[in-house]
Amino acid sequence: MVEFLVIFFVCYIWHSLGVTVGYHRLLSHRSFSCPKAVEYFWILAGYLAFEGSPIWWATMHRGHHRYVDTPLDPHSPRYGIEHARAGWIRKVGYSEAIDPHIHSKDLIKDPVYRFLEQGGVFRRSHFMCFSIGLTLRFLILLTFGWVPALASLLAGFAVLQIPLMLNVACHLPKLGYRNYQTDDDSTNVWWVALLATGEGWHNNHHACPGSAKTGMRFWEFDLAWLTILFMKTVRLVSRVNVGTHEQHIRGALRRMEVSPATRLEALLDDRKETSETPALCVSSGSGA
Repeated sequence: MVEFLVIFFVCYIWHSLGVTVGYHRLLSHRSFSCPKAVEYFWILAGYLAFEGSPIWWATMHRGHHRYVDTPLDPHSPRYGIEHARAGWIRKVGYSEAIDPHIHSKDLIKDPVYRFLEQGGVFRRSHFMCFSIGLTLRFLILLTFGWVPALASLLAGFAVLQIPLMLNVACHLPKLGYRNYQTDDDSTNVWWVALLATGEGWHNNHHACPGSAKTGMRFWEFDLAWLTILFMKTVRLVSRVNVGTHEQHIRGALRRMEVSPATRLEALLDDRKETSETPALCVSSGSGA
């Protein structure tokens, strides 16, 4: 039992950081730079947690920020709790407003990510992700036995649930608190932050999406940021964007200056606007 729990915990942390450090803060927001080997290490951790194609994941997340809590947001709870949790995953293709060839050009350049994307056919790319994840656990079973295989599998499935839960819980203001007056429903939820290795400080994140650090107050524990900081210390990471409290405030205020309806209309008229290296605290662009 102890062996199972230790392996489960280690796998859970690795897979969770694969989502937070790899899929989210690195690919989706380009909040730091690192060698490809380091990038692939974290993306592998997220992929084996059944998170799907990195291009699909990052594109949908960029779309979430671009159209946050509007009808074009892929998973806003304003338009249904179940849809926000998992219903959006059952879509068969990208919407007209969210196009990886426009908003994720930086990721499409990578041949590994293009292969995992399977031409943008969601069912095919999702099937590939689950097949690879299950095959790996079967190989672990044959090599090391059922304890590590089951612990790894359950850790992967557990981590899969966290972003789905976050999409709902961290956009229901009654469940948390807000440090910044953003024009969306994002909120900080402490227990989500613990389960998601730092991602639950969601209001902070929406105020300054390009920041590699989301925990802004001293009690807002952010394991993903500590991991990035450690990699920076040992020179596995070069550029790192870190938003200050003042930058978070300015980022939130800039978005509050424009009404949601006006902002949505402008975005619909300018869908081709994109940036592969987004500004630190601007969240209307493709990568922010």
